[in-house]
Amino acid sequence: MRGFKLDGLKLGALLWAAGLALPFALDSSWVSIAAFFAIYAITALSEDVILGRAGMFDMGHAVYFGIGAYVTAILNTTLNVPILLTLPLAMLLAAAAGALLSAPLIRLRGDYLLVATIGFNAIFVLAMQNNPGGITGGSDGITGIGVPSLFGLQLESQSAMFWLDWVLLGLVLLVMRNLDACEFGRALRYLKQDELAASTLGVDARKVKTLAFALGAALAGLAGTLFAVQLSTVSPSSFVFTESVTLFAIVIVGGQGSIPGVLLGTALMFVVPQIFRGLAEYRYFVFGIAMIAVMVLRPQGLLPRRRSAA
Repeated sequence: MRGFKLDGLKLGALLWAAGLALPFALDSSWVSIAAFFAIYAITALSEDVILGRAGMFDMGHAVYFGIGAYVTAILNTTLNVPILLTLPLAMLLAAAAGALLSAPLIRLRGDYLLVATIGFNAIFVLAMQNNPGGITGGSDGITGIGVPSLFGLQLESQSAMFWLDWVLLGLVLLVMRNLDACEFGRALRYLKQDELAASTLGVDARKVKTLAFALGAALAGLAGTLFAVQLSTVSPSSFVFTESVTLFAIVIVGGQGSIPGVLLGTALMFVVPQIFRGLAEYRYFVFGIAMIAVMVLRPQGLLPRRRSAA
């Protein structure tokens, strides 16, 4: 049709809508992989808020992912709180943790910030393993997490969980798409480009950075809830340092601040290895080589952010 232009937003919407039909075209194992793709895409997008949009080196993002998972697991298994009610609580507590943990990090930059966030990741894993108050299950974690219930309907099937994950991914994509258009998003962009110049324009660097950590952590907490429900169990091994490295690499390889880039990076890390299952154990080696190649040959990422788009 004349005058019709398929821009990034329209293409993304079409692909997302097409994705909703996957349960009708794939077997249960691939539907499960697609569900995990949605979960990790949300987590990677949450990392992109801090790394790609604000330009802060966060190498401990699995902490907020883990907080969301553990909050849901503990509330559901000990207090029988419905899963969908634990979701906003998980996001709120993860956001609070992001704001709190970022407080001593605000003035750090580059390698110093990166090392500090690695330390937080190690502390979180050790804390969960030590089973504080007897509520985290130690190294064995927590099992027996229930399934969500919507209007009295138990979302027990793999297809039902897939649709829940993809609907929430769609909402997160809308948030990310509109982030740059708001005042907060513009402040993030200014800070990343030149913090001193941004300060002269009236941007409160400390406040904006804290909000960036809080927003990124909240979205990671959302993904953590979905992860806990998908597996019906959580353990410290799911939130170790290598998970944070993976999220960091996805944003770098895909393209900082680029929604399509982050989605591509997630697909390369979690979907492609399933196609070549015999080589799945080498995925970190291959992804490491790919990351080096991208940094050398295409430092802006595979699908960099356009100036006029997210």
